[in-house]
Amino acid sequence: MFILGLTGSIGMGKTVAAGDFRRLGLPVHDSDAVVHALMAPGGAAVGAVGAAFPGVVHHGGVDRGELGRRVFGDEAALRRLEAILHPMVRQREKAFLGLHARLRTPAVVLDIPLLFETGGEQRCDAVCVVSAPYREQRRRVLRRPGMTEERFQEVLKHQISDYLKRRAADFVIFTGLGHAHSLPTIRRIATIAQSTAGTHWPPFKI
Repeated sequence: MFILGLTGSIGMGKTVAAGDFRRLGLPVHDSDAVVHALMAPGGAAVGAVGAAFPGVVHHGGVDRGELGRRVFGDEAALRRLEAILHPMVRQREKAFLGLHARLRTPAVVLDIPLLFETGGEQRCDAVCVVSAPYREQRRRVLRRPGMTEERFQEVLKHQISDYLKRRAADFVIFTGLGHAHSLPTIRRIATIAQSTAGTHWPPFKI
């Protein structure tokens, strides 16, 4: 089974790319979606997060807005949160990979926003980075509800630069010119991933 890591800095278009890979037949493990489920009402992380950050649990789930305010700009608080969530996300990732190994799925995608920052590339056969010019990235991010320039810059502080990610990637999906431009690249990457399982990597570049 070929494991393709998918990553990209905030606002680069990774969510759209992940959706394209799904439609092309590659199962996607979405780390962000797992985190949301862990902190939703009844989620497995609610108790631990509530104990570490008293007052953030409401109606059985973590108030992510309140939690965000608690960890914003506080490195120690962010590390405490990551120490709770990351092992749980990894556990579910292992279950996802185990299932598709048993199903003999040719290729899967691990959608991990902080893939390089957490050493996740070591678990992948190849890494795909989604990228866009900074001006377009900033425009997209600042359109999000509740986002400010300060928050945007704080997020960037915790992410490896787009330039370094592109240098480390096996594939790069450029999204600055729109979906019609990026989709053919995604199709080619999906074809390579699905046809490469069990063979020597890399077979060729695109």
